[in-house]
Amino acid sequence: MSWILLLGFALSVFFMLVYFLARFVNHMKEEQNLQIETFKDGLIDKDNPVGLSGKELEDLKQQQAEAQKHLREVISKIPVVQKDGKFQVDMDAVKKQKEQAAATNGSTGPQTQKND
Repeated sequence: MSWILLLGFALSVFFMLVYFLARFVNHMKEEQNLQIETFKDGLIDKDNPVGLSGKELEDLKQQQAEAQKHLREVISKIPVVQKDGKFQVDMDAVKKQKEQAAATNGSTGPQTQKND
């Protein structure tokens, strides 16, 4: 029978401490103007894993879309041929492009004048 009294005393002390802790946390939130996030708010969003704000997230998505577009343009300029069911870089076409670029750059490059 004495353990029931001991359990009741321990539980009452526990709940009293929880009550004081909750009041202290509410006081500190008001005093320091804090906002404590719930657990659900803290979960990772699959579209926003780093927790960016709305505008930052939209800016990042815009930059990534532009980078993907640029990457597609660059990749589409690389000549490829299909050999044995695999796509490979056409080295002959790449050499021709380099030669044409060198010839074009050499003839239309900036002209320098020497003053003696």
